[in-house]
Parts: sequence; C-alpha cells; structure tokens
Amino acid sequence: METPNLTLFFLHIAGAAALLIWAVRLVRTGVERAFSTQLRLWLRRSGKSRIWAALTGTASAMALQSSTAVAILAANFVAAGGIAVAAGLAILIGADLGSALVAKLLLVRQTWLVPILLLVGVAMFLRGNQKRVRQGGRILIGLALIFVSLDMLRAATAPLTDSTGAIMAMQYLGRDTLTAFVIGALFAWVVHSSVAAVLLFVTLVLQGVLPLSAAVALILGANLGGAFIAFVLTLAAPIEARRMIIANLVLRGGGAALTLIAFRTFQPPLDWLGTSPANQAIHLHILFNLALVIVMLPFTGLAARMAAALLASPPTSGAHDHFSALDPAALGDPDRALSCAAREVMRIGETVEAMLRPIPTLYAAWDDASAEAIATNEKTLRKRHFETKLYLAQLHRTGLGEDNSRRSMDLATIAANLEAAGDMIARKMLALARRLHTEGVHFSKPGWDEICDFHDRVLANAQLALSVMMTQNPDDARELVAEKDSIRDLEQKLQRLHLGRLREGLTESIETSNIHQETLRALKQVNTSFSMVAYPILTETGDLLSSRMSDRS
Repeated sequence: METPNLTLFFLHIAGAAALLIWAVRLVRTGVERAFSTQLRLWLRRSGKSRIWAALTGTASAMALQSSTAVAILAANFVAAGGIAVAAGLAILIGADLGSALVAKLLLVRQTWLVPILLLVGVAMFLRGNQKRVRQGGRILIGLALIFVSLDMLRAATAPLTDSTGAIMAMQYLGRDTLTAFVIGALFAWVVHSSVAAVLLFVTLVLQGVLPLSAAVALILGANLGGAFIAFVLTLAAPIEARRMIIANLVLRGGGAALTLIAFRTFQPPLDWLGTSPANQAIHLHILFNLALVIVMLPFTGLAARMAAALLASPPTSGAHDHFSALDPAALGDPDRALSCAAREVMRIGETVEAMLRPIPTLYAAWDDASAEAIATNEKTLRKRHFETKLYLAQLHRTGLGEDNSRRSMDLATIAANLEAAGDMIARKMLALARRLHTEGVHFSKPGWDEICDFHDRVLANAQLALSVMMTQNPDDARELVAEKDSIRDLEQKLQRLHLGRLREGLTESIETSNIHQETLRALKQVNTSFSMVAYPILTETGDLLSSRMSDRS
C-alpha cells in the first residue's frame, strides 16, 4: 500500500473500532439510566440462590452489554452486606456468560434492521416525554450504531485479504498464541469492554483476515482483560467486594490461560462448534463461559473462603478519617480556598456514604465494633463540618465577589445537609438497630425486603450525589432531584403497605411497627440531604422553578 492509502486504511479501522466502543457504551448508558433501579433490585434479591444469582447475572450483562457494569453493581451490594461474597461471585460468572451471549447476538447481520432501529430510536429520544422512552431510544440508536460499526469494520478490513504483510502478521499470531493472548487481554482492558474486543476479533475472522488459532487466543485473552477491568475499578472498594472481584479474576482469567494451554497442547478440532471459523470462534467463547458457570457454580463458597484467606482484612482504624483539605494559606486566593472547601465537603459526603452502607447489616445482626465505627465517624463528621463553616466564614471576611459568595453559601448549605444526614444515621438509625437487638424482635419478611430495597435505592442516590459533586453534570443533577420525588412517593407507598400488614394482624409487623416506620422516614431524610447537592447546579442552569424542577424534554 502507498503511504496515503495506508494512512486512510488505518483511519477507517480506528474510526470503525471507535464507533463500536462508543455504541456499546451508548447502549449500556441507556439501560443504566432507564432501568438501574430495577437492575439493582433484581441483582440484590438474587443473592438468596446461587443458581438464580448466576441467571440474574447473565440477564443483567446481556441488558447492559457489559459484565464489568454488573461486577460494579454486585461489588456495591457485597460491600454493603446485602449479598454474600459467594452469591456475588455467582452473579459475576453468570455475567461473564451473558457478555459472551450478547456478542453472539450482535454479530447477526440484518441490513434492514439498522434503518428501523435508527428511525424508531431517534423518534423515541427526540419526542419521548418520559425518561424510559427517551432512554429506550438511546438503546435502539446504540444497537443500530453497533451494526453500522461492524459493517464499517468489514469494509475497512476487506483490503487486508490482498495484503501479504497483513496476512503474514496475522498468521504469526496464529503460531504465537501466547502473544495473541496477551494482545487480546490488553486490548479488552484498553477499550474497557470485552464485548467490543470479541466483536472486533470475530469480525476479522469473518473477513478471512485472522486465522482461527489466533482468534481463539485473542478471545481467551479478552476474557482475562475483561475480568481485569473490574479488578482495577474496585481497588479502593471494601475488602469483601475485592475478594469477590479477585476470585472472579482468578477463575475467569486463570481458566482462560488453562484453556489456551490445553489448545496449544492438544490442538483439538473445532468443526463441531460451527461451519465457519467465525462461528467456531464465537461459540468457543460462549462454551468457555458456560463451562465456567457449570463447573464453578457449586464451588463459589469454597472460592470465596479461599479469597478471604488470600486477602486478609486490614486492621481497622475505626473512623473514616482523612487529613483536612482546608488550607489556611489559601484564604488569600478565593478560587483556591473554595476548591479546598469543596474537597472537604466531598470528604464529608464520602464519610456519610460509608456510614450508610453497613446499616442493613447492623439491623440484621448487631455488631458493637461496626456501631462504634459509625459513631466515631459521626464525631469526625461534626468536627469536619464545624471546621468547614469556620473556614468559609474566614473566607467571607476577606471579601468575595457575587459568584464566589454564592458558591461559598452553596458549599456551606451542602455541608450542613450532609452533616444532618450523618447525624440521622449515627443517632436515629443506630438506635433503631440496637432496639431490634435488645428487644429480640424481627421484621416480617415482606417488611425486611422493603427496608433493604429502600436502603439500596437511597445508597445508590447517595453515590450519585457524590458523582454530581465531582462532575457537576446537569443531567445527573436532574436525575438526583427527580429521585427525591420518587423516594418520597415510594416511602409513602411502603408506609401504606406496612399499615396493611398491621391490619392483617401480622405479629412481626406489630412488634416492629415503630422501628419499621421510623427507619423508612430516616432513610427518606438521608436521601433528601444528599439530593440537595444538585440544587445549586440546576439553579445555575435554569432547571429549577421556584419550588420544583422545570419540565424539560
């Protein structure tokens, strides 16, 4: 190839790959925004049965087109004590199978499907008044763009069949399968999607560019890379969540490496997996993950115990403490000082979120050490809030412009609301959990499920609020304020359901009535405190009317 043609060729390849990666992300974002609450509820409740957990993980990964997204959700549940490590691991290996199945579905080539998906998707996104309709349109557009990107990739790689150099390079990968395995793992990690990586590799096989032996190694490597993504993203997660992620990394990545060794050693025929090399490659990918589910599902408990033995719990210091971000030397520079205050308020929010996370575990089984840690964090929280107020007051004395003065007041208000949320958790909810323990009473099963689901919803909103504080994203801020209304309506619904059980004379509901109702009210108040993070952003963008969020399509 001449140099200009070579440059154009690589541009086409890179453009098609970039569109594929972005389209997969577009579908995942649409599903998360439209159905995140249902997915979280579905995943958390599936932890009671390993088989159901694996099936739920499979379906969730197919919906999100990402086993990594499922892994992050499951890690949050494990960290909060909502599901056990073994159940979380069952969800993860099921999700790995789901990501393999969705790659197979996306390889179906139907030229008539693309225009229909685009027409319907764009109409839904532009004309839809409801959130789910608009996000459904986003999903359809993403699916259409995946098919478009694969067609672009096929067209861009067509010249490779006539390129001696490219064929020699691909044949080399077919002989050096270890190098191909490493490349597959690195590529899946770089694009942060094993689905996109597998789609790319199988498309190259379909074009006759990549030999089957190289594709097998690349796809097995992508399994390792896909598991490694979640490992890196959860490095700062609590120890229980990291144990689950590491166990999945060892099982999926180690299984992929062992499978590659078996293929190099025995070189089994793959004709029974399909009539074409492309079908054989994708079916091997599915078969590998299916075998992982069948073989490892009965041993997830053993794998969890081994992960606990390998990754011991670090000594706990009790409090979620940090050095203060409030720098007195920055008071002479208002912008710098406000940045310091914003970082400190962010840390206040992180502390409250950490206090909220283990509440269901304390309700289920009282633990003095966990309760003491929350109480200690609350003392640290009050100290942080007091110091932040003094810092902002000192900053005001230096003289601030209108914009900086408003920003300072917003930070002070957010800090006060977060401190109130921490106080609600440490004083009210801890006291309610202790009452359950000392009185020896238990919630009814429906009541307990409702409280756990409600807590998870509030925890998700708390984490969204922290994201809004970091990114200042108006779309996320709008979602946070909308969730405030949803939580209020849900709390009223749950209160009515509880009163219905009282009328039926359910003993557990009668014994725990006050605790149940006060817990729901406390969680609603915590959610309200976190939602206040969004109001300064939406006031600035004009999304808020005098009392409610404006209706914007």
